[in-house]
Amino acid sequence: MQATENTSGRAMYWGTGRRKSAVARVRLVPGSGQLIVNGKPGDLYFQFNPNYLGGIKAPLETLGLENEYDILVKAEGGGLTGQANSIRLGVARALCQLDPDNRSPLKVEGYLTRDPRAKERKKYGLHKARKAPQYSKR
Repeated sequence: MQATENTSGRAMYWGTGRRKSAVARVRLVPGSGQLIVNGKPGDLYFQFNPNYLGGIKAPLETLGLENEYDILVKAEGGGLTGQANSIRLGVARALCQLDPDNRSPLKVEGYLTRDPRAKERKKYGLHKARKAPQYSKR
């Protein structure tokens, strides 16, 4: 995929991330390192949680580009954890689009692997996916 140019003539790099039921469409735009999620500042959106914010910026820190690109995100579905992890995957994919040489360091750190774990469906006759009704001897 090629990078697209926005109206100001700056290159934009796209990446889509998914986790559980969350989907994040991520754009990397040259800038000062801001994180904007659904039109809000990232630290406000993720409630100033350092785990979420650190995880999202981890791919950029691996490559030493923390203050080079702004991260613009449209996140849908899931909760904050799923959205944060999907944004991290989207950022990593966008960085691969930026420069194919970025792929190997990101791959080693595990940022390009989609986490396949999701909630197991509820089964008939059970309370939850695996929780059975209480056993009665008599």
